[in-house]
Amino acid sequence: MRRPSPLPTWDEIASIAADHGIERLGVAPADVLERARAALLERRAAGLHADMGFTYRNPERSTDPQRAVEHARSIIVAARPYLAVDEPERPPGAQARVARYAWVDHYAPLRVGLRAIAARIKQADHRAVAFADDNSVVDREVAHLGGLGWFGKNANILLPGAGSFFVLGSIITTAEYPVGEPVADGCGSCRRCLDGCPTGAIVAPGVVDANTCLAWLVQRPGTFPVEYREVLGDRLYGCDDCQEVCPPAVRLGDGHRVDLVDAHEPVQAWVDVLDLLEATDDELIERHGRWYVADRNPIWLRRNALIVLGNTGDDDDDRTRRVLAGYRAHDDEMLQEHAEWAARRLADRVGA
Repeated sequence: MRRPSPLPTWDEIASIAADHGIERLGVAPADVLERARAALLERRAAGLHADMGFTYRNPERSTDPQRAVEHARSIIVAARPYLAVDEPERPPGAQARVARYAWVDHYAPLRVGLRAIAARIKQADHRAVAFADDNSVVDREVAHLGGLGWFGKNANILLPGAGSFFVLGSIITTAEYPVGEPVADGCGSCRRCLDGCPTGAIVAPGVVDANTCLAWLVQRPGTFPVEYREVLGDRLYGCDDCQEVCPPAVRLGDGHRVDLVDAHEPVQAWVDVLDLLEATDDELIERHGRWYVADRNPIWLRRNALIVLGNTGDDDDDRTRRVLAGYRAHDDEMLQEHAEWAARRLADRVGA
């Protein structure tokens, strides 16, 4: 009969984490996340979630670690940086911007590290399940309770001495480890993220209205709100603005970068808009399928790309005119309308 191994020490867990690029670790109690649950329910009732699913879909589940791992005692929470050592330059032509967290799959190496830690804990005959980019647990709340950082006014977790350009993940386990101390607020009177949001989506410190947040609007299915099309600019997927104006993220993030040379996929910092609009659905899912694309339907990528083309394209370019003409005659009325808008926007920019 196999004898269980001793429970790994915190130093051993930290060593495994470091081997996988995980820079920060903390521990939160495996109790109901009461504050997060109240916030989710309140904001959903107020309509601030804008039909967003994720942890809003079932707050009772996503705020109760026991639903994920029965008899859990601890939640180990981890942060891995995603700022790149070398940031790709913008190529020529009409290019669409991608938020930094989505250039490559940063959650994949995080999961590998979390699962390695979980496997070691399981050797001690404890349950341990890793979660990253998963709706089973509100990871930012766990990160705060576990002592990784404070909630910034942009609703991101800010790590002391490191900023906010990190992906988060957790291990819910029946093993018990000492719980961390929540980090005190470090924003003070600063409100640069509130003032710097392109659409004013941060309606109060730590409260984001998804109805106007560009990061959600590019993912949300349906017609893109006309009033936010110009301000979308060249964004195809995600928005970094509230972090790019955050003093701790800008000042401290530079010391916490990862090398994307070893990424097992192309780095997608920029996407050629015309190439995207001329690609087949299968090609788009193959290229961008790891992103959240509603219903796995590339129509929403095409919609975004048409807006970007209107904002950044060249009205004198034959290929641009040909692509727009094709979409203005498209079978889908929604794409037709966005192509018409893009054509008018190009003409207005030329006349300005």
